[in-house]
Amino acid sequence: MQFPELFKQIEVLKPQMIDTLMKLIGTPAVGPENGGEGEFKKAELLRGILQDFGFNEINQYDAEDPRVPSGKRPNLIVYYRGKVDSPKLWIVTHLDVVPAEEGQWKITKPFEPKLKDDKVYGRGSLDNGQSLVASIFAILALKQLSITPKRTVALAFVADEEYESTLGIKHLISKGLFNKRDLVVVPDSGEPDGALIEVAEKSILWFKVVTVGKQTHGSTPNRGLNAHRIGMQFSLALDELLHEKYNNKDEQFNVSNSTFEPTRKDKNVEAINIVPGEDVVYFDCRVLPQYNIKDVLSDIRAAAKAFEQKSGATIRIEVIQAQQAPSAVDPKSEVVTLLKKAIKKVRGLDAKVGGIGGGTCAAFFRKAGIAAVVWSTEEEVAHQPDEYAKVHNMIDDAKVFALLSVL
Repeated sequence: MQFPELFKQIEVLKPQMIDTLMKLIGTPAVGPENGGEGEFKKAELLRGILQDFGFNEINQYDAEDPRVPSGKRPNLIVYYRGKVDSPKLWIVTHLDVVPAEEGQWKITKPFEPKLKDDKVYGRGSLDNGQSLVASIFAILALKQLSITPKRTVALAFVADEEYESTLGIKHLISKGLFNKRDLVVVPDSGEPDGALIEVAEKSILWFKVVTVGKQTHGSTPNRGLNAHRIGMQFSLALDELLHEKYNNKDEQFNVSNSTFEPTRKDKNVEAINIVPGEDVVYFDCRVLPQYNIKDVLSDIRAAAKAFEQKSGATIRIEVIQAQQAPSAVDPKSEVVTLLKKAIKKVRGLDAKVGGIGGGTCAAFFRKAGIAAVVWSTEEEVAHQPDEYAKVHNMIDDAKVFALLSVL
């Protein structure tokens, strides 16, 4: 087989790739923790698209979730059989997207996709629509050319990735669908030139700080205890403490240090003339693997206790997510070696390996002893207003996935 023939076929499919991406963007799939209805409608749309393309081996694994209208969070798997059925090549993308504040978007509304200047705009266009569509059309091109891949290719389209993956990839892993010899690619992060293969991630710690004081009228603050002021003071002190204590660097990561970021803040009072009796702020921490997040959390709780004694307020630390980073994938593993070859052939690049601060479901594979790498070509617009996917990146990534299937 000549690679130019395969690459040309993918380029021929460009209009269909754009159309498919836009259809998927137009069907919101926001999780219930962010006020959405989940992935059911999007999964149904995708199943129909896959059937229209002639894929007849589509399996669905639903995870129960009473919070959504359908009562379930769907996970789809499509198989395209190869010369060898095991180990398989897995390409894992996700159906769900983060919510979008419509007022911040300028090019288009979040779920009304728009094609402009080689870019498809819309929520989920990049994260994770670009890679999802690229994986489908990589295998469709093989199918249309009657090319049998070296090993069976499995495309997984999972739920719940943007929250904690319990109803998505963790659910699938619990079903015993994966073999420790399988090759797994999770195209959910990358660099604009496509030169980074991610083999390591930081630990993730999300927590909530609840400061409780005493509410009073704004004109008589002496009669109350301003939870907002104390909460801000504690958050700043905690920010400084964590950055000073956990200050090592690891240059294999795109951000070489641990990060401890105060992010979301809940509304406290309705009126300006009320001193709040409760204040809530959230932290997103991405910690280098050399540190144990249990130690980090212990320091956070100790700091809260000390600040309680100092301020007279009550400070509660509530953990939302705590995920210790697994061991990194061996840079000489088979999946890394093959991916480097495919990237070199398509993009002419000598890909490098490294780590990221973002969390992907590759971490759950690694914990299960399965070598999973993260790779795609990505602009830095995920989770942002006017998120977009570059069409030519989607096409080139499809070429890499197709080539990876036959190497």
